[in-house]
Amino acid sequence: VFVQITVKTSKSDDLAGMSAPQRNWKGIAIALLVILAVCSLITLSVILLTPVDTQPSSDTKLMVEDLFSTDFYVHDPEACWINGKTIQPQSHSEVLQLDPPEVLNSKLQHAAWGVQGQQLVYIFENNIYYQSDVRTNSLRLTSSGKEGVIYNGIADWLYEEEVLHTHVAHWWSPDGERLAFLVLNDSLVPNMALPTFTGSTYPKGKQYPYPKAGQPNPMVKLFVVNLYGPTHTLELTPPDELKLREHYVVMVKWISKTKTAVRWLNRAQNVSILTVCDSTTGACIKRHEETSEVWLSRQNQEPFFCRDGNRFFLTVPVKQGGRGDFQHVAMFTSQARADQNELRHLTSGNWEVTQILAYDENSQSIYFLSTEGSSSRRQLFSVSTVGLFPRRCLTCELNKAHCTFFSADFSPTNQHVLLHCKGMKTVYYDSVFIRVFSVFISDTAPGGQQVNDRYSLDWDSVLVSSDNVIVARLDGRGSGFQGQKVLQEVHRRLGSVELQDQLAAVEYLLKLPYIDRTRIGVFGRGYGGYVALLLIKSTENVFKCAAAMSPVTDWSLYASAFSERYLGFPLQDDSRYQVGDVCCRIHRSSNTQILFPAANVHFQHTAELIKNLVKVGANYTLQIYPDEGHFLSKSSQRHVASTLSSYFRSCLQEEVLPISEEEEEEEE
Repeated sequence: VFVQITVKTSKSDDLAGMSAPQRNWKGIAIALLVILAVCSLITLSVILLTPVDTQPSSDTKLMVEDLFSTDFYVHDPEACWINGKTIQPQSHSEVLQLDPPEVLNSKLQHAAWGVQGQQLVYIFENNIYYQSDVRTNSLRLTSSGKEGVIYNGIADWLYEEEVLHTHVAHWWSPDGERLAFLVLNDSLVPNMALPTFTGSTYPKGKQYPYPKAGQPNPMVKLFVVNLYGPTHTLELTPPDELKLREHYVVMVKWISKTKTAVRWLNRAQNVSILTVCDSTTGACIKRHEETSEVWLSRQNQEPFFCRDGNRFFLTVPVKQGGRGDFQHVAMFTSQARADQNELRHLTSGNWEVTQILAYDENSQSIYFLSTEGSSSRRQLFSVSTVGLFPRRCLTCELNKAHCTFFSADFSPTNQHVLLHCKGMKTVYYDSVFIRVFSVFISDTAPGGQQVNDRYSLDWDSVLVSSDNVIVARLDGRGSGFQGQKVLQEVHRRLGSVELQDQLAAVEYLLKLPYIDRTRIGVFGRGYGGYVALLLIKSTENVFKCAAAMSPVTDWSLYASAFSERYLGFPLQDDSRYQVGDVCCRIHRSSNTQILFPAANVHFQHTAELIKNLVKVGANYTLQIYPDEGHFLSKSSQRHVASTLSSYFRSCLQEEVLPISEEEEEEEE
C-alpha cells in the first residue's frame, strides 16, 4: 500500500528563518499521536481487507512438467472380474512370440485373450489368427486381408474413428465357441496420402482409405466363424431395407451362445434397425426400428436382453413437456409378430440416462448411470422393471459431497459392482476483484460435454494455477446430456447456433468486473478449432489472440460419417460452412497460432486457412508436429502444453505503459 502525503506551504513560511518560532510541544505530541493512530488504522485495514492468498506458494504452483508427473495421475489398478465375486488386477508373467508361418516381416496389429481358458486371437496383415491354447499351433481364420483394401476383424480408419470408436472389429460368443467379425472392403474408397518426412533421405508417403463427404464408404459384411470342430464361416444377413443400400454395422453383441444382437444404420444415419441373428443359420430378425428427421444419437448403444430373449431394454428419447426429448430407459416386450413390441418407459424427467450398465433378472432390476440432479454429474441408479420399488440412487450418499462422477463395472452375475470415482464436486472459492485475463476454451464436437465433474488436467490448468487466468467452458446448443432439443439444434447448422451461444457467453464474461476485456483469448482443437476460428472472424477487437489445433476449415474435406451426420446426405453445396475463405476478415492485429499434428484433420484444412491468412497479411504462427500418428507422442504432448501455456501467457500479459516525465517528477 502506497500512502502519498502532500504538504503545501505558504510564502510566509519561506521567511521562517528570519525569526525563530515558538515550538508548540503539546501540538506536536498530539499530531504524532494522530499520525500513529492513522498509520495503525491503515495497517489494520490492509491486514483485514487483504484477502487470504488462495494462490499456492511459488513452489506448489502447477507447472507444465507436473501434467506428466505420476503425482497427478489417477491410480487405476485395472481390476477386472474373473468370476461372480472375485476381482483381480491384470498382470503378465510370460512372454510368447506370435509368429505364424504364413507371415514374414509383418507388424502385429492386434492380440487378445478369448473368454475360455487360454484362447487367443490376433491379427497380421488384416487376417485373423486363432489359437485354442497358447501352446497350440495357430489357425488362420481368414485369407482375404489386404493392406488398405480388405480388413478382417479390425477396423479401417472410418470405422475406428467415427463408427465403432475402437480398432477391434470382432466379438467372442460367451462360451468361446464362435467369433463374430466384420469384413470391411475399401476398394472403392479414395485414398488419402499421409507423408512421412523424417527418418530417411527422401520423404515417404502412406496411402490409406479416407472417405470424405459424398465419397464411397467401405462396404461392410458381418460373419460368424465356428471355432470348435471344422471351422465354418457364415454371413449374417442385413435387413432387406438396407441390403442394397450403403449402410454401417455400428453394434454387435452376443446375447446367448448362438444369437447376436446387431444394429444396422443407413448412411444418412437417420434409420437404425436392431436385429437378432442366429449364428447357426445366418438369419436375422428385426426386433426394433428407430427413425429420425435429423440424425440418430446413441448409435453404438447395446441392448440388454432377458434370458428367453422376449424382453430387452434400451434408452430412447422421451418427450418431457416443453423441454423436448430426453433419453430414458424403456422396456420392449415381444408380441405375436417378432418385429412388434410392447413399449413401457421405466424412467422419465428433465435429465438423461447416459448408459444402461446391467439387467439383473433375479431381482428384475435395471442399473444405469444418469445426470439426475445435475447434467455435470454421473450417479448410479437402479429401477425395478416390474414396479416393485421406485428409482433409487445407489451412490448419492456414498462419500457424499465428494465423488459426483462415477463409472461402474458389474460382475458377471450382476450381484456386485466395481465403482470408479472419476471426479469430485467442483469447489468454488470467493475471488478477489483483480483484473485478470481469460481464455475461452471450445474443445468438443456435437454431442460432447465440456462442463462436468470429471477430473482432468491440461495446459490451461497451468495458467489457472500460476497466472491468475480464468478459463471458461460452455455447453450450449449442440452439446450432449441436456436433452435431444439442445443436441439437435446444430443439424444442418454447424457453426451457426453454437457460435451464437459462445459469443453470448463471451459478452457475459466481459461484463464481469474482474475480467480485463482487453486480454481475452480463445482456444479449440478439431471441431473446437473450427469454432475458435469462427469466433475470431465474427468479432472485432474481442479476442487478442487465438490458438487453433488441427482446425477443420471445410466440411467437404472431412470424413463422411461425421459430416453427413450433421450436414445431411448427400452433402449440399450450401452446407459446406467453409472457414478458409471467410477467415480473411480476421482482424489483422489478432495474434493467431495454428498447431497441427497429423491426425484425423489433415493438413489440407490448415493449408486452405494459411493461404487466406497470407492473402490479407494476418499475424499468425504455425507449429507442426511431423510424422505423428493419431495420438501425439509423450514428448509432443509436453511440447504442445508448454507452447500453448507460454503463448497465452506472453500474448495476454498486461501491457505496462511508459511513465511520462511529468509522472516521474511527481513521483520523485
